[in-house]
Amino acid sequence: MDRTAASMEGAIHAVHGAFPDGTFETAMTDRGKEFSGHESIQASLGVPMYFADPYASWQRGSNENANGLLREFFPKGTDFAQVAHDELADTLAKINGRPRKCLNWKTAHEVFTEEVLRLI
Repeated sequence: MDRTAASMEGAIHAVHGAFPDGTFETAMTDRGKEFSGHESIQASLGVPMYFADPYASWQRGSNENANGLLREFFPKGTDFAQVAHDELADTLAKINGRPRKCLNWKTAHEVFTEEVLRLI
């Protein structure tokens, strides 16, 4: 992905289309230029998009936590274009397979899967 609005919109549509209706109720983003097409995304998917205030990372706490977990494997400044797809997929499986206290010691994968299956 090249961080353009068009590629971000395409990626969001691809992810949204891979899951049942109702999986994504809202979206919270930062104010990056790649989200400049937010009105089109909202209109086509019916998913309201919200923007965190500048320099208010706590407003996207789950995202910041996920970034921290990813940094355990890939230090800040890593060029993800140079990371093999399999290596990244393996890392994400490890992160999403880690039991978490905030999820009652379930994994993120388990909780997400339960919620998606509930929609089917």
